[in-house]
Amino acid sequence: MANVSTIEQLASETCIERTGIPPMARREAEQLLRALPGWTLADGLIEKEFRFESYLDGLNFAYSVGKIAEEQDHHPDILIKWRRVKLTLSTHSIKGLSQNDFIVAARSELKYSESG
Repeated sequence: MANVSTIEQLASETCIERTGIPPMARREAEQLLRALPGWTLADGLIEKEFRFESYLDGLNFAYSVGKIAEEQDHHPDILIKWRRVKLTLSTHSIKGLSQNDFIVAARSELKYSESG
């Protein structure tokens, strides 16, 4: 893992194939989570619910996250609700967390802050 201290540093990284590596240790995940405000860690995944002024704003954000996911070939679960979007990330191929989850979370977080 790179020594990442800010969301910008994390977002500047690129997802890579993680098949065959062990899931990230909880301690390492907790350290990376410090760069992601409002994200929570639970049983091999990270998640956050984002709030919006309108349903359409939430849909637009979900679409933007979908574009990030396709670019990085790492796809979060996206739950769209009225004026809220919940992102859940884990690396299915290793049945736990990897650096990729935090990269996509950081990029999604920055996209959300741009929509301000």
